[in-house]
Amino acid sequence: MEEIKGPKIQRLAADLRDKIRSGAKGYGPGEPLLKVREFQESEGIAYQTARDVYRVLEDEGLIISRRGEGTFVSPILGKIHRDGTGRYIKAAREEDGARGAFAAEIARLGMTPSASTEISRARPPKQVAKALGIHHSAKTLVRARVMRADATVVQVATSYFPGDVAFGSQLEQQDTGDGGSKSRLADLGYQQTRIRESVDVRPPTKEEADALGIAADRLVYEITHIGLTESGRAVEVCVHVMPITLWSLSYEWPIDQPAVREENSQ
Repeated sequence: MEEIKGPKIQRLAADLRDKIRSGAKGYGPGEPLLKVREFQESEGIAYQTARDVYRVLEDEGLIISRRGEGTFVSPILGKIHRDGTGRYIKAAREEDGARGAFAAEIARLGMTPSASTEISRARPPKQVAKALGIHHSAKTLVRARVMRADATVVQVATSYFPGDVAFGSQLEQQDTGDGGSKSRLADLGYQQTRIRESVDVRPPTKEEADALGIAADRLVYEITHIGLTESGRAVEVCVHVMPITLWSLSYEWPIDQPAVREENSQ
């Protein structure tokens, strides 16, 4: 059965893919597609086959499903590229007055970045307290954000800052200014010179799925980001949760640099 079903899924997915990539009428970014049941009936196929076709294109970042709303051509064709190497460089995160790396990334796509931010002073999760080198009962400044590209929620992220660093600073304001939190930390004398990130892939929690508008059986990246000063102090921990259907990740670093040979000047 799989030999018969597989090619049908790929053929139908290829047809939809061509329409989306060519910008055919009715298949532009953000436009609604047939619901799965409607697509099944229009093609005369099994319901599961219709779901599988949509899932192929969703995995490619060409369509998105919003719970309770239906399926749409993705407003961000080809996924958002997160350059883990260069996104935090000062010039990149402050580009054209961007409020940080995320805002700069989205603006480069020609879209409008925005975030709903809840700011509080609260105890962090134990693993965050450990990363910050503080007692688990100590309060941190918490910035919990639901982040959008135009009207599409593309990420939820929660940042934690030590109280002695962040309390009373601009980090407690909705607008953190050009360059976002990293630039404000630098202004406070806590410039980050090194970043440590770990990446996991997992199902979302119910709260995350609700915020992102995705089904509970979809997968998300969880990126735990730690910013360290020159002295090695961790002054920021941020947990990013991002649908894998909307994001691609890349990292680059040098290895085995060739030794510089000294030339004989004589």
